[in-house]
Amino acid sequence: MTPTVSVQIVTYNSSEDIEECLTAVLQQTWHIERILVIDNASSDHTVSKVRSFAEPFGEHIQVIKNVQNTGFAPAHNQGIHLTNTDYVLVLNPDVVLEETYVEHLISYMEQYPETGSATGRLILQSSSETIDSTGLVINKIWRAFDRGAGEPVHQWMDSAEVFGVSGAAAMYSRKMIEDISIQGEFFDADFFAYKEDVDVAWRAGQLGWKAYYCANAVGVHKRGWKKGSRSSQPLFIRRHSFINRYKMMYKNLSGYRWLRSLPQLLAYEVAVHGYILLREPKVLGAWIDFWRQLPSLREKRGEIRSKLFE
Repeated sequence: MTPTVSVQIVTYNSSEDIEECLTAVLQQTWHIERILVIDNASSDHTVSKVRSFAEPFGEHIQVIKNVQNTGFAPAHNQGIHLTNTDYVLVLNPDVVLEETYVEHLISYMEQYPETGSATGRLILQSSSETIDSTGLVINKIWRAFDRGAGEPVHQWMDSAEVFGVSGAAAMYSRKMIEDISIQGEFFDADFFAYKEDVDVAWRAGQLGWKAYYCANAVGVHKRGWKKGSRSSQPLFIRRHSFINRYKMMYKNLSGYRWLRSLPQLLAYEVAVHGYILLREPKVLGAWIDFWRQLPSLREKRGEIRSKLFE
């Protein structure tokens, strides 16, 4: 039986990009059973554009309009609960996929069922010879990065297992989604946005799932937020980007692993908090959010520990 695939796209003022993104999804060589567009209260013409585009396709493309911006993580959880396909492609509206993207990923994941997530070679729209992401990496002090970002495309032509996959164009198996979900959530809704894909990758790896980078699956990513400096990003974005790392660490790290990297970690934390205190002091207000959510984070940490020892 042919594995089923759904695609879900969370939009927020994405009218410039969404039609090209959807066109590429419809041109996939692998049949897409269902396409969900979950709009997070856009104030532009995103919803009307999607509805107009989707009209000839009937129920194949479904538009869900949220009355408020719930965030990337909750909106994608919303989509996951509305589908039952074997695989879910989480896709950003500013990504345009080559027509064999889905086929390459599903073919590999079906051959190696221990692979719960996969991604392709994402290239920057602004520079066709430059990598945007070939997956995720995480260093010894638990800072995560897009693998290969900013490097020449020709250096990343070999497929490989990776720590995790970027949520910009991530294929997840339903089996993994169900296995690693915590309190009924695949993405942690407390993250709102930023690093939720890293959190999923970390949790999945701990629970025995593998992630894969397929060099033959290609997509082009516009990546709007990285065009300017940090100061050009809204404060709430910078706060989430900053504090979600600590939420992730609290949930996923056991005590002895903290100790192993303590000298490097302390040096980095002193430096980064000193810099933010001088240059972006309002970002440190994110710690209020952390302490407010600590009871929830503690419960999730406990559930992850329970899954590890089942």
